[in-house]
Amino acid sequence: MEADTAQRSRHYRLTVLRSCQQTAMSAAVSPGMAEYFASNPDLRYILFGGKGGLGKTTLSAATAHWLARRGKRVCVFSTDPQASLSDIFERKIFGQGEVELASNLYAVEIDADRRIAEYQEEIRNKIKDMYKMETIPEEVEDYINSSAAEPAMAESATFDAMVELMTAGKFDYYVFDMMPHGHAIRFLGMADILDQWVEKIVTVRKKAGEYGEAATVMGNKGSLVQEDLVLKELEYIRGRLDFVSTMVRD
Repeated sequence: MEADTAQRSRHYRLTVLRSCQQTAMSAAVSPGMAEYFASNPDLRYILFGGKGGLGKTTLSAATAHWLARRGKRVCVFSTDPQASLSDIFERKIFGQGEVELASNLYAVEIDADRRIAEYQEEIRNKIKDMYKMETIPEEVEDYINSSAAEPAMAESATFDAMVELMTAGKFDYYVFDMMPHGHAIRFLGMADILDQWVEKIVTVRKKAGEYGEAATVMGNKGSLVQEDLVLKELEYIRGRLDFVSTMVRD
């Protein structure tokens, strides 16, 4: 049984790989793709969506391969938890960051669990730095640890990785292999949801800052509140979300 499964898996990978190569190099397809990209010179972000089994991963890989062969620096990124780019390219991509597959061609499959753990550690370090703490208070540590179990945390981690990749601006084209349709719609809607959430926190933070300034003046301590590092971080996050929201609506 295991041997049969392995054989079918290898057959699938080879079939899809041949499909990618044939699609990318076909004389019949290339002129059409060349014309499309030539008529859309500002296009940088390409999303393949649809129901499961439609061929999103195959088309994503083929398009990225086609562009890379024409001298464009390309990254194909899978947002699907059941990512198949590793199978198509027969390379270990999952959780490895930006993997160089060929000249100009890179691929990313996110390990959401690792991403969440890294984000939690980043939060700990920022708390220590902002509030000059050597250790994190127990109740705060408990909250950070429990955050991994919150609904949609894996999607949030993948979304954050997608935002980070796009805002870095290292590639000419970004090709996104999306999860099945319903999940993809919710995933892309996270930009607006998170933006609204951050906006509310920013408003509360600014109001708290105003009260802090008033208290400082009334206390006659001689100086206003120093730069709000938390607010600065929130503004940075909001800027990243605005960037992605604009891209998604395009």
